[in-house]
Amino acid sequence: MDIEISESRVHGTARAPPSKSYTHRAILAAGYSDGVTVRDALVSADTKATVRAVEAFGGNVDRDGRTFDVTGFAGRPDVPADVVDCANSGTTTRLVTACAGLADGITVLTGDSSLRSRPHGPLLSALDDLGGRAESTRGNGQAPLVIKGSIEGGSVSIPGDVSSQYISALLMAGAITDDGIDVELETALKSAPYVDITIEVLEDFGIDADTTSAGFSVDGGQFYEPADGTYHVPGDFSSMSYLLAAGAVAAEDELVVTGAQPSSQGDSAIVDVLGRMDAKIDWDRSDGRITVARSDLSGIEVDVGDTPDLLPTIATLGAIADGDTRIVNCEHVRYKETDRVSAMAEELTTLGASVTEEKDVLTVHGSASNLDGAAVDGRGDHRIVMSLGIAGLVASGTTLIAGAEHVDVSFPNFFDVLYDLGADVRRP
Repeated sequence: MDIEISESRVHGTARAPPSKSYTHRAILAAGYSDGVTVRDALVSADTKATVRAVEAFGGNVDRDGRTFDVTGFAGRPDVPADVVDCANSGTTTRLVTACAGLADGITVLTGDSSLRSRPHGPLLSALDDLGGRAESTRGNGQAPLVIKGSIEGGSVSIPGDVSSQYISALLMAGAITDDGIDVELETALKSAPYVDITIEVLEDFGIDADTTSAGFSVDGGQFYEPADGTYHVPGDFSSMSYLLAAGAVAAEDELVVTGAQPSSQGDSAIVDVLGRMDAKIDWDRSDGRITVARSDLSGIEVDVGDTPDLLPTIATLGAIADGDTRIVNCEHVRYKETDRVSAMAEELTTLGASVTEEKDVLTVHGSASNLDGAAVDGRGDHRIVMSLGIAGLVASGTTLIAGAEHVDVSFPNFFDVLYDLGADVRRP
């Protein structure tokens, strides 16, 4: 699906969608339990992949709107009757790879072409070290993956600079092994807030997991039992970043975003980033409301080591700001649905931005940029699509975004929300 978006002003109030990161973890945690109701969940292509995985392992999920009633497999996943299709969801794949290590048999995980290009090698090695058997069918650490259990726990070492999801997967599965799992980090952890999210969800489900001097640890023999058998998913700051960016570059008066309650989400850093760029922004944390108005933005330096999903948003803001915006510590952002560093460099250049791309740094020269509407490619990546949509709000003329349907991964009604806020959005 293509989307056309023309230079526009936005105004009004929008609610952030539920968190994708929390929804994934809550659905799988509910699967590990006897049964839990997950409320205010994100219903998207990615979270549906996690639902399918839970059902493949013997659980059952009934959905009514954004409420998921999950009958779990009580910590002992069945061997799936078929290959588990994780579609485009890397989070699903990694979290359930460790879950598959608990099943007493062989599980095969695969997904679409993008997912089959993403690295899983360190997690597979960790499961081998824990007594399972885990391998890539092509021997390159990429899906399709074959996992044979069952692991009983133990100690593993794993790099921290490839994907924090490896650690999250091991902590979630480790809680119901016999011996628990100790994870030693071989390198400094990037995207650390995502492990904080995992630990927060585990705590809400009655699981104790600890940060240690060497890494992380979770005792075995625990049970997933949230208070009152219910879990509520908070709003998503990754998705919220596009709405806040829209307000900062195109709000006619002001734009209000609701559902912004504080949590462990690292991507709440977008509020600070916008403030440092001189945006007129105010966060009422107690009420979960952020108000932002169109502002004369200034370029800054941003380290995205812990917030990789913000790179496309920040790059777009940099193309509109005065001066240079340097996005540093970003090499790991190349291993997402697409190489987001190169994708943003190339697509913003198509729109008239001046960009310098290095291995671990992306610099957008805002003062040398003049955005004009053009045909751009969303690269099959929801975050690239939405960031280009924000650029389209200020680019002169009309911007045509190919592959806009990929917003279904995390923010299915994104363009409808922009339209309701006053943006000139069309489906040609």
